[in-house]
Amino acid sequence: MTTLLALDTATEACSVALLHDGKVTSHYEVIPRMHAQKLLPMIKQLLADSGVALTALDAIAFGRGPGAFTGVRIAIGVVQGLAFALERPVLPVSNLAALAQGALREHGVQQVAAAIDARMDEVYWGCYQAVAGEMRLLGNEAVLPPERVALPEGCSGDWYGAGTGWGYGERLAVKACATNVGALPHAQDVLSLASFAWARGEAIAAEQAQPVYLRDNVATPKAR
Repeated sequence: MTTLLALDTATEACSVALLHDGKVTSHYEVIPRMHAQKLLPMIKQLLADSGVALTALDAIAFGRGPGAFTGVRIAIGVVQGLAFALERPVLPVSNLAALAQGALREHGVQQVAAAIDARMDEVYWGCYQAVAGEMRLLGNEAVLPPERVALPEGCSGDWYGAGTGWGYGERLAVKACATNVGALPHAQDVLSLASFAWARGEAIAAEQAQPVYLRDNVATPKAR
């Protein structure tokens, strides 16, 4: 039986989730700027409550962005630290995909336009469609002004809007049948998407874990 841990700190929310013996448990808190202090104790508590040792993990999943630069780096730092120590692979999951997966889980919607407020008058944007319970990306994820967002070519039907990017309201070039502006990514949905990826053999080595910011002008460490 697969045992997976998932964590996410890419937005104001900090969350962890565990799949063990076919059962999912999770913890979720909206704690801006507290992720670095809270994440490891949250993981420890979740594992203790479930009676699962760190060594029992098969892999660790994480929200790889887009999102707050500091938050994404915290997630990758913790995941790499744990994965290197345990000699386990990792599963990167898009935070926009996690938003879409959350909308599927909570509302059963099959087409989701996920948008996270990227500040600087832009949104992180991605459109997803449900395939056998998994939200899959149509087209590409992007960061762009609200006026330039678009649905993938040839798509029709109703689209549900999820995420803080929908707070731009009328400025968004896409109209949704309904929206949840307060939606933030949840580790439970990172875990769900990671489970599909794990089953397909898509886990990667810890050193390959990379943040996805979607912005080109983010300061990146110089190559060694």
